[in-house]
Amino acid sequence: MGMTLEPKETAADQVRALMLRKDEIEAAIRKQSEILKSNNCTMQTPLVDAEGFPRADMDIWEVRHARVRIIELRNDLTAIMDSIYKGLQGVYDPSLVLDKTSEKSSSPVTSGPNPFAKVDGVAPGSPAASAGLRRDDLILSFGSLTKSSFSSNALTPLVNLVAANENRELAIRVLRPRDEVVTLTFVPRKGWGGRGLLGCHIVPYQP
Repeated sequence: MGMTLEPKETAADQVRALMLRKDEIEAAIRKQSEILKSNNCTMQTPLVDAEGFPRADMDIWEVRHARVRIIELRNDLTAIMDSIYKGLQGVYDPSLVLDKTSEKSSSPVTSGPNPFAKVDGVAPGSPAASAGLRRDDLILSFGSLTKSSFSSNALTPLVNLVAANENRELAIRVLRPRDEVVTLTFVPRKGWGGRGLLGCHIVPYQP
């Protein structure tokens, strides 16, 4: 009798599953936040009145339960984001998982600058602008990503890395005129007043 082997789950499959779980957790946080909103309160709103009695204008039990769930879900989200970040390293640069001592994003340029992307525009007031990113900067490394992380001209690994690191600090090394290499740090985030998490337009670079 033959035996059927289950297909081996790849690193990319694991990351996709984690991204789906991330979306589920974020949806659950939004649901609990709506409960607070319906009670006209936030995570910090006092639940007692000036005399120390439970407030009559909100469902105290419902609000307390929602706050606890939000805290739990935020902790779960942090753990998932860590797993996604590590998983993306394995997908786009397996050497980072096999040998962390040879992390490419922090290694010096020994054979000359090797940029893989170019900044085509930076929106005023964006996270990219606040970090000091400039139009025409050539990107040498972006977080854990380097030129070897890309198998084509598509910048999908970069897009995925940014999405997995919302509200987390990332380092980027850029090349400027006269072979000046600059390291910048920024935090991808929503709510800065424009589109995207970075507020800049990045395109593939070909010398």
